[in-house]
Amino acid sequence: MKRILLFLATNMAIVLVLSVTMRLLGVEPYLNEQGLNLTSLLIFAAVMGFGGSFISLAISKWMAKKSMGVRVIAAPSSSTEFWLVETIRKYSEQAGIKMPEVGIFDSPEVNAFATGMSKNSSLIAVSSGLLQQMTREEAEAVLGQEVAHVANGDMVTLALIQGVVNTFVMFLSRVIGYVVDKVVFKTERGTGPAFFVTMIIAELVLGVLASIIVMWFSRRREFIADRGGASLAGRQNMIAALQRLNTLHPAPLPEKMAAFGIAGAGSSGIKRLFMTHPPLEERIAALREGAVS
Repeated sequence: MKRILLFLATNMAIVLVLSVTMRLLGVEPYLNEQGLNLTSLLIFAAVMGFGGSFISLAISKWMAKKSMGVRVIAAPSSSTEFWLVETIRKYSEQAGIKMPEVGIFDSPEVNAFATGMSKNSSLIAVSSGLLQQMTREEAEAVLGQEVAHVANGDMVTLALIQGVVNTFVMFLSRVIGYVVDKVVFKTERGTGPAFFVTMIIAELVLGVLASIIVMWFSRRREFIADRGGASLAGRQNMIAALQRLNTLHPAPLPEKMAAFGIAGAGSSGIKRLFMTHPPLEERIAALREGAVS
């Protein structure tokens, strides 16, 4: 319940901030007496699409800490914490990025994630279950994979792609709604109910299609991060870590961080198009073949 309330409150705050921003910028309403103002609509869609994506990215570390209960390690208090911090420090130096914040969240599930506004302002967190159920070598491979995500700038790239598709979804759905309202239902003055109904339906349909694009990228960069983890921690250790994950079937992270975890929920058929992560078997095969598919 706490996560749901935090999610809702955060999204309401983002919409409020973006609405105030557009008012301060003097953006005119995209619907007026003359009809649909495409320039104003494009500005509206871009501000809402990119703005929401990048505000979410900017507060991602704070959200992760609050929603997952991440305890950031300011000063290691045990040998495990010292090893965890030093391993990430070593990999970060090898990858050429600033030392991320390092944290642990309480969960029996084996998982880890990376998030943050940029490669030099990031957070890498691991579950207590990962530390308990994986060998040091396997855990080091997982840490290497998360460092690779940060070094590759995956968080920023995913936010950019999400911003682009959000903009097109919002723009096209309103154009479609307007055309249907004027051409099919022949509304002469203002806009009728058909505009809003069609806009909502078009936004849902286009949103689904846009998600397929975003998830395709998310799956592809997972192969690349696996290769980066193998480079930092050793190919066999990376393969062993994925094999262990395959036997443990880790539960997916909350939606906002699902794409940045070490593994996601498996699916088949059409559901596969909406997976944040490729099947573990495919990731293992790609590492063995030395390829990215």
